[in-house]
Amino acid sequence: MTSATVKFDGVALYRRLLSNALPYWRVFLLAICGMLLFAFTETAFAKLVEPMLDGSFLKKDVETIRWVPLLLILVFAIRVVGSFMSNYGMNFVARSVVRDLRFRIFDHLLALPSSYYDTTSSGTLVSRMVYDVEQVGDASSNVVTILIQETITIAALLGFMLMQSVRLTLMLLVVVPVLAFLVVTISKRFRKLSRRIQGSMGDVSTVTEECIDANREIKVFGGQAYERDQFKTINEYNRKQFLKISMTNALSSPTIEFIVATTFSGILFYATQPSMVVALTPGKFMSFMVAMVLMLQHARRLTTVNVTLQRGIAAAHSVFDFLEQPTEIDNGSESIRELTGNIRFEHVGFAYSSSGKPVLQDLNLEIKAGQSVAFVGRSGAGKTSLVSLLPRFYDYQSGTISIDNCDIKKLTLANLRAHISLVSQHVTLFNDTIAHNLAYGALGKASDDAIRQAAKAAHALEFIEKLPNGFDTLVGENGVLLSGGQRQRLAIARAILKNAPILILDEATSALDTESERYIQSALDELMKGRTSLIIAHRLSTIEKVDKIIVMQDGQVLEQGNHRDLIAKGGAYARLHQLQFSSQDAQR
Repeated sequence: MTSATVKFDGVALYRRLLSNALPYWRVFLLAICGMLLFAFTETAFAKLVEPMLDGSFLKKDVETIRWVPLLLILVFAIRVVGSFMSNYGMNFVARSVVRDLRFRIFDHLLALPSSYYDTTSSGTLVSRMVYDVEQVGDASSNVVTILIQETITIAALLGFMLMQSVRLTLMLLVVVPVLAFLVVTISKRFRKLSRRIQGSMGDVSTVTEECIDANREIKVFGGQAYERDQFKTINEYNRKQFLKISMTNALSSPTIEFIVATTFSGILFYATQPSMVVALTPGKFMSFMVAMVLMLQHARRLTTVNVTLQRGIAAAHSVFDFLEQPTEIDNGSESIRELTGNIRFEHVGFAYSSSGKPVLQDLNLEIKAGQSVAFVGRSGAGKTSLVSLLPRFYDYQSGTISIDNCDIKKLTLANLRAHISLVSQHVTLFNDTIAHNLAYGALGKASDDAIRQAAKAAHALEFIEKLPNGFDTLVGENGVLLSGGQRQRLAIARAILKNAPILILDEATSALDTESERYIQSALDELMKGRTSLIIAHRLSTIEKVDKIIVMQDGQVLEQGNHRDLIAKGGAYARLHQLQFSSQDAQR
């Protein structure tokens, strides 16, 4: 599969990020109104300095002394309302965007093809869902609030300063191009470092998850030192990238402040010259200076938000790159309501990647409805790959696979898979009750009696009834609270409950002890009656009664027939059978 990669610059990425806020434009507008009110109060406060000095202290104007304090209270009351509207409104929008993005990522995870999971670690995916989206949330709440609110406030203060003194304001604007150049340069570095941090967070998650999942193997094979060293290296790299961002931020903010302070000193020196002192009253001068100090404070906030902004852009790149990954191809438009289970493979060719070695080559095979067919052969012969093509976990590159003379690519994926049950060697159970694990997904409407009968047929009822809460017992993450054999029996019960016409068994009895296997094999024999069953088996003793055995080698059918005929033929199957049973005899 060719992965898609988002190639946007920072502005385009941020624009795309903000487009996710469009459904909440009413709240966004309310927040903008709050920012306008906040900007108004800053300008109003600077303006009130003039009458406070000139009217209250110099002219001793009684009227001014009376109404200026009241106006100050009113200004700060309006400030409280504006601040609440802007902060809460933007946080509402941001958390809504985070929620929506997480849902889109999760929904996309459900639609990705199996090949994507083959090449991507779960730790990276979890990091994207948790860490990256949180960075996006910061970029779309705190950053947007600061960017808009501070920009509006600076514009309002700048307009007020122009009204107070055009010459002094123009002196301040001289440094704007220098500051803009610094911000652009620093932003590029922040973005580069932030992308490295996104990757390192994925590595941290991956190694941690592997340590949790493989804790027994690590202990038994003495892998603690190796895992510790591996995590130490990744963790140290992550620390260094964060420190580089901190160093860049620690240098950039004071540098910008120094340039602004130098400009401020120049304006202060110029404003105190005799020609300017005559032109400006003390109140007007102080009003201008207060406005400039306030503006510089807001400008400083704009510079400090840059690191969060660039992290958000890097995270947005990661999130949108993931959302661009192609989903499963589902171009089918037909549906089969009922089928008998005739399966035909015609000239099927398959490779896991376009440049990879073919796993199946010009394979032809016909399976009649109701037949039980076992696939045997050495590892790498193509057995699992062949069976995986039927429910379209992977798409074959050439040839045709049909069910009841209908090309499976013409069927919708949901309809195709509705007719197939699967019991895999690697049993997957969800952190839920036994009942919900059996009646999972589309089986959710199954009655309690049907669930019980399925468990009984799989010989799972005997251990379920011994559990404290019976069918309501939580099985833990991936069934960790159950034994391997118990998990396998629950998987078989789930397949029995689905009652699909096509059954895929991938080493369905591999995790069972001899006694349990005997019971399960009996249940499977009953289950396979009247159904088309495809069985992958390594223990040949479990498939001696099937209708047909397919011997595979190098992605092709080498032999086919029933057990007795293939033994009599003395070919590849007979050799595998003899090798396996002589090995078992030697072990006894």
